[in-house]
This record gives sequence, C-alpha cells and structure tokens, in this order.
Amino acid sequence: MEFTCLSGRKRSKSAVLEIFKRDKGVNRMYNILVCDDDREIVEAIEIYLSQEGYRILKAYDGIEALNILEKEKINLLIIDVMMPRLDGIRATLKIREKNSIPIIILSAKSEDADKILGLNVGADDYVTKPFSPLELVARVKSQLRRYNQLGGSGQGEQEKVYEVGGLKINDDLKEVTVDGEPVKLTPIEYNILLLLMKNQGRVFSISQIYESIWNEEAIGADNTVAVHIRHIREKIEINPKAPRYLKVVWGVGYKIEKGI
Repeated sequence: MEFTCLSGRKRSKSAVLEIFKRDKGVNRMYNILVCDDDREIVEAIEIYLSQEGYRILKAYDGIEALNILEKEKINLLIIDVMMPRLDGIRATLKIREKNSIPIIILSAKSEDADKILGLNVGADDYVTKPFSPLELVARVKSQLRRYNQLGGSGQGEQEKVYEVGGLKINDDLKEVTVDGEPVKLTPIEYNILLLLMKNQGRVFSISQIYESIWNEEAIGADNTVAVHIRHIREKIEINPKAPRYLKVVWGVGYKIEKGI
C-alpha cells in the first residue's frame, strides 16, 4: 500500500511510518486496537495514529479483536460495525462484560438509530464513514485523556470525595459506590456523573453536559447524552424509571438531587 506525500511523491507505508517516528518520536504509552475487515482502512488509521506515537494492533473481525484483548493490554479500541464472523456490535457487548476501555465505533450508517444502538451496547463514541482522519485522531486523544484521568490515582493530601445519600464518588481513587457496593462506569459515564455530583442541585442542559464532557460544540447531542444518562441510571439507581439520584428536569436538563 502506497501513500502520496504533499510533494506528489509516493512512499511505502514503512517509509511514511519511519518519517513519522523520526519527526515525532514514538510514544509507547498507549496501545490502540484497530478492528475493521477493510484492510486499507486499518492501514490508513495506523498511519495517522502512529504519527501521534501510539502503538497500533490490528484485527479484521470481532473474534480476532477479542483474542487480542485477552493477550494484550489495550488502552482504546476502534471497531467497525459490519464485519464477518463477529460484528462490532456483538463484539462490544462481549467486551463490556469485563472491560471498560474506551471504544469508538466506526460505521457507514449515519442514522440516529444506529448511533444510539452503538452507544447502547457500551461504545463511548461513534464515527461515521467516510470520516476525517484528523477528526478520528482528535476523538482518540479525547477518549484517552478521559481514560487516563479515570485510571490515574490522586496524589493530593485530601481526598476529593462527593456524596449524596448512598451514592459516593472518590475522585482521587476514581471509585464510584452505591451503598458501599462498587459501580463500574465507562470513562464517559464517570465524567458525566462527576460533573453532576460536583454541582449537586444544579441543572445542566444537554448542551452544557455535552460541551463539558466532549469539549466540542453540541450539535445533535440529545440522543448521545440521553443514552449515557440512561446507562448511569441503570448502574446507580435501584429503579432507573423512578430515579432517586439522577433526576430529569423536563425541558431543561439533568441534575443530581441535593440533600437526600
């Protein structure tokens, strides 16, 4: 596979990677698994992410991705929806049974229903094909930044703990508990809940939540935020349909009830 440089000169993949390594240096801190049955897309994504110093592992269907996840420490997964043997949706469901790494779903389908399905099964972000490689890189960086914050341990002298009723977040330890029982959240879910817990009683609109968490303008963000809110409720509420903690203020937004 060849790539055309700005000068018009064609270079091989290995030559391009060598240039990127020489110019930027190779950062092996993060391992990213790219899974798509279209090998050219995988190769192109590898080029752009390698430029940023990430170590790229490759799979071409969901089963290969699951096998790699069992053997390697993966920090982020980029996975296509339509693939042979095991598609991206079913693979994500299996991964979420025991792994909370950030997952970005790729799909040629742009309808809201498809995006909601991807988020429903546990994806953190959804990118529609054809996509801008630079946008994908930006989304990868954003997800890894949240993942790193969620996985890090605080070094401060005083723990940052936020509580209401039986719901508790220790932001130094990155732990969430309900009535003493640990709750496993994805990085996006954690950051939404932390935002609301830090500001108990304050109502945040969907746009405010989206722009605070995703750090980009909230365009068509209603379904994205609503899906994550529902997931949080399913994990922290005894009865998600009659929530005690995470309340909706109809026509305005969401809040964590204060003084329970």
